Amino acid sequence: MTLLELILALLLEQVRPLVRRWRVLAPFALVAEGAARRLNDGSAASGRFAWVLLVALGTLGTAVAYWLAWELHPVFAFAFNIAALYLCMGFRHESHHFTEIHLALRMGELERARALLAAWRGGRYDEASPSEVARLSIERALVAAHRSVFGVVFWFAILPGPSGAVLYRLARYLNDEWGARSAGGEHRTGNFGRFAQRAFEALDWLPVRITATVYAVMGNFEDAVYCWRSQAVLWPDKSSAILIASGGGALGVRLGMPVHESGVIVDRPEMGLGGEAGVDHLQSTVGLLWRALLVCLFLLMLLGAAGWVGR
Repeated sequence: MTLLELILALLLEQVRPLVRRWRVLAPFALVAEGAARRLNDGSAASGRFAWVLLVALGTLGTAVAYWLAWELHPVFAFAFNIAALYLCMGFRHESHHFTEIHLALRMGELERARALLAAWRGGRYDEASPSEVARLSIERALVAAHRSVFGVVFWFAILPGPSGAVLYRLARYLNDEWGARSAGGEHRTGNFGRFAQRAFEALDWLPVRITATVYAVMGNFEDAVYCWRSQAVLWPDKSSAILIASGGGALGVRLGMPVHESGVIVDRPEMGLGGEAGVDHLQSTVGLLWRALLVCLFLLMLLGAAGWVGR
């Protein structure tokens, strides 16, 4: 059932993508904001308590809802799984931005491509060259595909019902909101967000490496493994580093490197191997991600046939 539920959720997202995905998380966002306001005393312990409270309640609540749906009728549980996956994944949302940037660069509309990249990533890219826009788009796509699809699918297959998908999605949200803020910036939260960051890194440790391995197998395996082993250590975000290094090596394109962002030149290490990023590499990225998705579906089919993830 897992494979069929996943395929139907992906098809539903392609046919009826969520235009305003943030609204799905709006209730949880309000609860998370209230918890941070009441429990944040600047310590890591308060952040740990708040994270466990929110994520555990969300995950257990989903598991109970799935069990109740199953008790009513397996068809209800089947529909519940599809709906939860549809809300947790964001493949169509991410691919829409990437496709629009790809089209703009192919048409020679650099200003439009810069504006689309800014809307997708945040920041300003008024001085970014076509190669920089392509590089940043490929990097974002490699990471977003994992966090919006492959990571969700991994935990969906591990835990009963859609509770694993919800666990991963909530942990990712708290990492983005609390973990990123704990590192500094305008909304500094002290040590409160440290646990959210570390918890998501732990949940994502194995899925990231599986996705990076699939990238390598679906592209230039030797270069992908070389970049993963030699370059990933240079990037500040370890999870993103593995995906970008492996993806860049698999695609035969140089990623990372300095870029113009928000009026300054951001110095970044070189990732990947090969030629300078361009429109053709954007098309290659699309092919790599779709092949990776097909491999993911194939692996689930094998696991389902073996009875390991059947429910």
